Amino acid sequence: MGYKEVYADWQADPEAFWMEAAKSIDWIVEPTKALHDENAPLYEWFSDGVVNTCYNAVDRHVENGRGDQDAIIYDSPITGAKSRISYAELQTRVARLGGALLEQGIIKGDRVIIYMSMTPEAIIAMLACARIGAIHSVVFGGFAASELATRINDATPKAVIASSCGIEPGRVIAYKPLLDEAIEMADHKPETCIIFQREQAEATLEPGRDHDWNDVQADVTPAPCVPVKGNDPVYVLYTSGTTGQPKGVVRHTGGHLVALNWTMKNVYGVDPGDVFWAASDVGWVVGHSYICYAPLIHGNTTVVFEGKPVGTPDAGTFWRVMQDYKVRAMFTAPTAFRAIKREDPKGEYRKKYDLSNLDTLFLAGERADPDTILWAQDQLGIPVIDHWWQTETGYPMVGNPMGIEALPVKVGSPTVPMPGYDVRILSDEGEEMPAGELGAIAVKLPLPPGTLPTLWNAEGRYRSAYLQTFEGYYETGDAGMKDEDGYLYIMARTDDVINVAGHRLSTGAMEEILAGHPDVAECAVIGVADPLKGQLPLGILCLTSGVDRPHDEIVKECIQLVRNKIGPVAAFKLACVVDRLPKTRSGKILRATMAKIADGEEFKTPATIDDPAIIDEIATSFKTLGYPG
Repeated sequence: MGYKEVYADWQADPEAFWMEAAKSIDWIVEPTKALHDENAPLYEWFSDGVVNTCYNAVDRHVENGRGDQDAIIYDSPITGAKSRISYAELQTRVARLGGALLEQGIIKGDRVIIYMSMTPEAIIAMLACARIGAIHSVVFGGFAASELATRINDATPKAVIASSCGIEPGRVIAYKPLLDEAIEMADHKPETCIIFQREQAEATLEPGRDHDWNDVQADVTPAPCVPVKGNDPVYVLYTSGTTGQPKGVVRHTGGHLVALNWTMKNVYGVDPGDVFWAASDVGWVVGHSYICYAPLIHGNTTVVFEGKPVGTPDAGTFWRVMQDYKVRAMFTAPTAFRAIKREDPKGEYRKKYDLSNLDTLFLAGERADPDTILWAQDQLGIPVIDHWWQTETGYPMVGNPMGIEALPVKVGSPTVPMPGYDVRILSDEGEEMPAGELGAIAVKLPLPPGTLPTLWNAEGRYRSAYLQTFEGYYETGDAGMKDEDGYLYIMARTDDVINVAGHRLSTGAMEEILAGHPDVAECAVIGVADPLKGQLPLGILCLTSGVDRPHDEIVKECIQLVRNKIGPVAAFKLACVVDRLPKTRSGKILRATMAKIADGEEFKTPATIDDPAIIDEIATSFKTLGYPG
């Protein structure tokens, strides 16, 4: 069947579709049905099934003869460390850490916060929690103590598993002092901390509470896989909230297993045994879904990479990893390829490596501008696939189903909705918009398995944040449109649609035009307050390495480009050149923060920011244009 037939098959009988997908999971007690709608709009999936995530990700592959296959390949250009862990070795190591957690009094349903750097031990910690039925909550290593304390208070973990430090290019970040400070600040006090000591900065352990990673596992009885119900949480992952209070996205076990396993072949087009590389971090949803769980559940080899697309040591690092490990499919954020393109616009590093094993490059996490996609296509000569999803959904809502049918790529679109997602474009009044018109992107309920059923200890907030705006729909918070073929275009976050003299304009459309300028490596457009028109667009430009033309010339050309392609209605006449854009560690550009700087409003620097010093640089650039206004 092709895409249309598979999508129609799901539409005609979602229950049968997902029950069939559930057959690929090894259940202890098979579910009697897929959807449980007794508490709608709080839907659940496979609630009466009994299962274990770690068994499906590790043990069953050993039992089925894959014990010698690589489960994890670790590559750290920052430290020079490389290693391979087979499924059999992974089973031993996960069972041992699970046994150590049991000896520390951690039982099914307890929460464990994981605060670790990008090493295999982070994956082992996640799987060990899942093995014993504990609920893990990964917090990005190096997060500020105050942010970590907030998550400790919300999740109330019995234990924390942490690395002693993280290693960034040119610096070592000690995690243990941040953890100690967070516990001091938090009202809730974890009983146990297990510390994985890294030689770059070993931590001082507090007697009684703190335990060394190796010592605590000595002479323990390996833990068996604990049966859990389909609607028991496997993890809670915090995503930033507009109020400053993070939202704890809950992931139920049964639907998580079924949906992620389905995506590996159908969306990403890989078979068991293939090497899959998601260049992300376990602190983000991509790290949960596509570094840890989905590849291992499906029987793939996953790459754990501790490095950057540039600077560790150069713009050829990604190409080297793809070559050395015969990566078949890679997944990263567009910002990574913009960074490579900025450093090496002619692709000189690319020519040094044999990438004949690579079939597909997938991009997600932010809008993929056409210029970056076209550059990557030119460098690789393979499909470069944009796809779209969120922390809340856990896997792609809209994509190009490479394992079902490779659909024609329309640069600028993440393609079409995946089975499970009935995606609509709605007006402010909840009416469906015609093709080609901008509106709010919403998904008709119920959401499919594997998506968030609620927020941790915050059902009311879940309803108000996602379900209230459009009755019967999940509000994504993104704005976009569909074309006549049903292809979706994600144009901006809903709050990034700006209103210029009564015209609703997408900042994303302007960014696409600016990114097409040959001297622009990456860019952002924000709306700034204007007493006459309400808002005006402001462009922020980062230039390609080696460009030495006067910035004023480039700015004038960019302004003219937007005026030529959108017209005077855009009122685009403000732009500045900066060295870099403020981003989260996952690569998302902090547009809302920059808009507040330009408007002279109070703002809180997001905890996820990659480099706080850049905020002052942006503010200085804006002042040259007369902002704050």
